[in-house]
Amino acid sequence: MGIFSRIGTLFKSNLNDAISKAEDPEKMLNQVVLDMQNQLVEAKKQVALSIADQKRLEKQRDEQADLGQEWERKAMLAVRAGDENLAREALKRKAEHEGQLAEFSKQAQLQKDAVDKLKDQLRALNDKIEEAKRKKNILIARQKRAEAQKTIQTTMGGLSDTGAFDTFERMSQKVDQIEAEAEAHTELGNELTGDTLQQKFKALEAGSTSTDDALAELKAKMGLAPPPQAKAALPAAAPDALAEPDPAKAKAATVPTRNR
Repeated sequence: MGIFSRIGTLFKSNLNDAISKAEDPEKMLNQVVLDMQNQLVEAKKQVALSIADQKRLEKQRDEQADLGQEWERKAMLAVRAGDENLAREALKRKAEHEGQLAEFSKQAQLQKDAVDKLKDQLRALNDKIEEAKRKKNILIARQKRAEAQKTIQTTMGGLSDTGAFDTFERMSQKVDQIEAEAEAHTELGNELTGDTLQQKFKALEAGSTSTDDALAELKAKMGLAPPPQAKAALPAAAPDALAEPDPAKAKAATVPTRNR
């Protein structure tokens, strides 16, 4: 094989491959159906023209039949008038029109048969086009269904990739870190702005249920130690001691009592 033949074969193969990849089933089927419908329109025009020819031949046939009858009437009129020569001329004209009548009748019948065949072919073509439309709709539905399945499978394949889940895990760790930092800042802010003495008492109260107390309660439950005594509460301050002294009572206490 020569170099030019190989180049031509390579060019045609690449061109055919590009065309095959560019072919979209839905667009191709729509175009095919459109072409068939255009052909149907042209076929209808041709059938209409053939029917018109048939009608014209039938009209000419009927005209020849009427002319033959007319010349026969004229021949009869000439016979009644006693003019046989005129009658013979009229009969000759009648024969001519009868010959034309036979020819037009034959052509009209042939045209009628052709029109009937064209009508049958036109109906067959119309049926094929309707069948093509149904097949087109089915094929397009199958194409769309296949494309949807392909898209779903591609999406599922992408989700099965560990990269996406690794991203979720990494983002989850980042969110945990942000939450921990927020809690640390909150705790630090409370320590810096809160009452230190109050916090100490809260810590003391929270530590009242320590591990040692839990162990003592367990020993008492097992009968190995006496029940633990409740911790003495802080002594409550006397109301009078906390209240401010009344100046009037203090003055009365300092004044001596007079003898009556």
